[in-house]
Amino acid sequence: MAEKVMVKGNEAMAEAAVRAGCRLYFGYPITPQSEFTEYMARRMPQVNGVFLQSESEVAAVNMVYGAACTGNRVMTSTSSPGFSLMQEGVSYIAGAMLPAVFVNVVRGGPGLGDIQPAQSDYFQATKGGAHGDYHLIVLAPGSIQESVDLMEDAFRMADEYRMPVLILADGMLGQMMEPVEFPEFVKLEGINDHSAWALRGATGRNANKVTSFDIDPVNLEKMNMLIQEIYKRVRVREVRYEAIALEDAEYMLVGYGTMGRILGSVVKLARNKGIKVGLFRPITLWPFPYAELKKAAQGVKTILTVEMSTGQMVEDVRLAVEGSVPVEFYGRTGGMVPTPDEVLAELLKHV
Repeated sequence: MAEKVMVKGNEAMAEAAVRAGCRLYFGYPITPQSEFTEYMARRMPQVNGVFLQSESEVAAVNMVYGAACTGNRVMTSTSSPGFSLMQEGVSYIAGAMLPAVFVNVVRGGPGLGDIQPAQSDYFQATKGGAHGDYHLIVLAPGSIQESVDLMEDAFRMADEYRMPVLILADGMLGQMMEPVEFPEFVKLEGINDHSAWALRGATGRNANKVTSFDIDPVNLEKMNMLIQEIYKRVRVREVRYEAIALEDAEYMLVGYGTMGRILGSVVKLARNKGIKVGLFRPITLWPFPYAELKKAAQGVKTILTVEMSTGQMVEDVRLAVEGSVPVEFYGRTGGMVPTPDEVLAELLKHV
C-alpha cells in the first residue's frame, strides 16, 4: 500500500492528473484554485509535459480545444467566473467530440462574487452553460482522496466516450489539507489510441478532420444524434452515488461534494437522538442518479436537500422522486457553509 501524504486539495488533484497521464495543461490562475495552476507549472516539466499559462480563460479553453484534437490527455482548471468565460470553448469541444478534462473549484457568485466555497454552479455544469444539445460528465468528489480517485476515471471517461468531463469541486475542497494515497502512474502507451480521428500528421494516410460544423442541417442532425447515442451509453454505465444508513431510514438527506460530507456528520447526530436518518450522495451530477434516488426514497417520510446555494440540485431531486415524497430544501450561499448543527435544526422542523 502506498504511503499517505498530507497535501492540499488543489495540489492533490493536480498530481492525480499527472499520474492519470495528463501531459498538456493550459490555464490561468484564479482563486481559490490557483495552487492547481502553480503546481502544474512546476510539475509538468518534470514529466516532459507542457504547461502554458494563457492570457485569459478564453485563451486557455481554446488551447485545450486544439490540443484535444491530437487525442492526447489534456486539461485545464479554473474557478467559477473563469469557467463561465470558457463556455463557448466547452461547447466546441463537446460538438467536435473531443476528450478533455476540466476542474471547476467553485466559489461564491453570481458575478465576481467572492473566493469562498460554493455550489452555485450546479446548473451551469449539469444543464449546459453554453449553447447546443450537449452534456459534460460531471463528477462531484466529497473528499480530497475521492477527488484523486476520480481523476483517473475522468480521463478514462473522456477518452472512452470522446467528450469533456468536469470535476466539480469547491473552494473548501481545493484549500483544505488531508492525508492522501496517490495511485501509481498509468502507462501512457496505448491508453488513448485515437488514430482513427486524431490530428497527428497525415503522412501515408488520408487526412482526419475534426470539427463541430456542418452547413447541411441533415448532416448536423446526424452528428447530434451520434452524440446523443454516446450520452445514452454514459447514462447506463457511469451513474455513481453513495448511500449511507438508508436501510431503515425514515428521513433522507441529499447532498453532494463537500456538503454531502457534512451531511454524513448530520446523520450521526440525528441517529444519536433516535431519529432514523440516511444520506444519499450523488457522485455523478450528470448523469444524475434519478432511478437510484427514487428507489432509495421508497418508504421515507421526507427528503431534505442541502446545498451551498439557493437551491439547484433540489430540482433534480424533485424530478427523481416524481412527487412521491415531500422534498424540502436548506441552503446557504455567497460562500457560507451550513454547519451540521444548523442542518440538524432544519431537519427537526420536518420530523
